[in-house]
Amino acid sequence: MDNAIVLCSGGLDSVILAHYLKKIDQIENLKLVFLDYGQKALGEELFCVKKVSAELNSDLKIIDVKWLGEISTSLINKEVDESEIKNINEKEELISWYVPCRNALFLLIGLALAESEFISKNKKYDVYLGIKYEGELQFKDTTPEFLEQMNKTAEFCTQDGNYKFIAPFLKKDKEELIKMAGGLGVDLKNTYSCYIGKGFENGIPVHCGICGGCKARKKGFRFSDVEDSSIYKEID
Repeated sequence: MDNAIVLCSGGLDSVILAHYLKKIDQIENLKLVFLDYGQKALGEELFCVKKVSAELNSDLKIIDVKWLGEISTSLINKEVDESEIKNINEKEELISWYVPCRNALFLLIGLALAESEFISKNKKYDVYLGIKYEGELQFKDTTPEFLEQMNKTAEFCTQDGNYKFIAPFLKKDKEELIKMAGGLGVDLKNTYSCYIGKGFENGIPVHCGICGGCKARKKGFRFSDVEDSSIYKEID
């Protein structure tokens, strides 16, 4: 496949995926797709997505789905007392950060773009996403079962059905991806995992250090034995 649509949030996983597809799989024509769903970290995420788009000379399409943020039950979309985040227990962790049907909706948006490219330009695209192994505690829409079901859906909701959702990192964990990043030339300071959004310091996006995304990022660096150059500003 010479073409790929990549769902890219600016996060560590999807940025590494974009570099991997360009440099290892040597896919020449990458189209990065970023979804604006009213997330609090919108500015930081966009900064990182624009960085990788420029580095890889890839098209970037920003799609407005703010209505999803309006119905979202997730703390990703809600203004809360940040000190309360420290009190979220393990049982509450997933549902606190879960955005209803987000990954399924994003994949279908990517699929619609892929089918449009084929109908209008006769160019075939598959849709790539950076989901990976999250351990025992993971969102249902980041599993192999989810990907399998979405691929079955793709067969029946497009005219010719010949499209695939592909997740090359599905069996890898975050520490493996962090180790991979060095060989791909990915500057991990320009990736963003924080669900809260803490702005910038000296041109580098700042992480809160305590939300679910930051916890996973810290753990990944710790187990990878790669120095974490991210900036964290933990809440008092």
